[in-house]
Amino acid sequence: MKWATAVSRKTSFEEAVLECAGGVRAELGPGPVTVAFAFVTPHFAEFYDGLYETLNGALAPQTLLGCSAGGVIGGGEEIEQSPAVTLTAARLPDVVIRPFHLEDSLPDPDGPPDAWEDLVGVKRTEEPQFVLLADPFSTRSEALLAGLDFAFPGAAKIGGLASGATSPHLNALFLNDKVYTEGVIGASFTGDVVVDTVVAQGCRPVGELMQVTASDGNILRELEGRPALEVLREIFSGMDEEERRLAGTSLFIGVLMDEFAEDAKVGDFLIRNLVGIDPKSGALGVGERLQEGMRVRFHLRDAKTSAEDLHTMLTGYENTLLRKEDLSGALFFSCLGRGEHLYGEPNFDTGIFKQHLGDLPVGGFFCNGEIGPVGGETFLHGYTSSFGLFRPRVPDTFLDDDAPDEGELGDPEPIMPGREPELPRSDEPREPEPLA
Repeated sequence: MKWATAVSRKTSFEEAVLECAGGVRAELGPGPVTVAFAFVTPHFAEFYDGLYETLNGALAPQTLLGCSAGGVIGGGEEIEQSPAVTLTAARLPDVVIRPFHLEDSLPDPDGPPDAWEDLVGVKRTEEPQFVLLADPFSTRSEALLAGLDFAFPGAAKIGGLASGATSPHLNALFLNDKVYTEGVIGASFTGDVVVDTVVAQGCRPVGELMQVTASDGNILRELEGRPALEVLREIFSGMDEEERRLAGTSLFIGVLMDEFAEDAKVGDFLIRNLVGIDPKSGALGVGERLQEGMRVRFHLRDAKTSAEDLHTMLTGYENTLLRKEDLSGALFFSCLGRGEHLYGEPNFDTGIFKQHLGDLPVGGFFCNGEIGPVGGETFLHGYTSSFGLFRPRVPDTFLDDDAPDEGELGDPEPIMPGREPELPRSDEPREPEPLA
């Protein structure tokens, strides 16, 4: 298993694609290319239809996936607000890739899982891993992810929503020689492959962990028997000046995913927007359906916290690895609201990734929503960094002093440390507005 990534800033589309293909080929060497992921900024929109032909002539990938992107990631760079193409490709022996394109018609959520297996062309017993790329204007992401979780529990599902367009039918989804402007494209990976996932939501808690005692769908009415807004005001009064400033634009709520957790920590919460306030009733609108008995905690997000969270999540992932050498490549799906906009400097998240995992090839794009698991369920996120890290299911060889005893290794499982609801989003945090 071998991966490579390259990026080009050339303003000629053909030259940019060929430069990426040449860089990838130089790293992979001669031989077949099993899969390639291409992400292209909208500066080249008029040339989207030519991607496959140009790339096929230079690299001939057996499967091509990709999409339009407001910014691209590859070759150790994060390129935003400029014309660019990035290509990440891999040679994956003993791996079967089954690509698919899905329209808006999805199986009955109360139906059997077989319908989902037929939809994506793979059986649960094959232990697939999924990469998903979707158009944000035409996809019911919440229903899709819930259905895939139902049919393929425990399978890694990683990806993002295409970006770079401000209205329907302007985003592009690349699947081999086809270019789609609606729906979802993706692929299942089966055989000798595991996709580990690392999801960093970039928040820190404020206030105490509290129980939801009254709610109605996504309306949070009471916390610990008190009006939710009253509780929030109390927390606000206890904040320092910097926290109050952040709370004006970057206040969120975290839903604890493990109802039995005794000591909740980073990565245990699903972070969601506050989308409205009703001063009369004291209720809060939350970007997630709630139920009484759930435990929640308010959170703040800023650049420092986002960096610390990514460090924490990657450190936790490192501690699960038998050997770093088994990793061969990674896909990275980052929010348009991160990057230089958040940190004030380029290549920030990829720099942190490199600190933890070295020169592992990593490529991806800045998304209009990021797909990844939290607490064993897959969600659509905002303002998040979501990584899919590829390694063989069973390493071919071990260093002598690292070799496990017979039966010790067992069946590896995806790391599940990271669902934004179907709500209109902006790349900028918004102050909650009064509920209608």
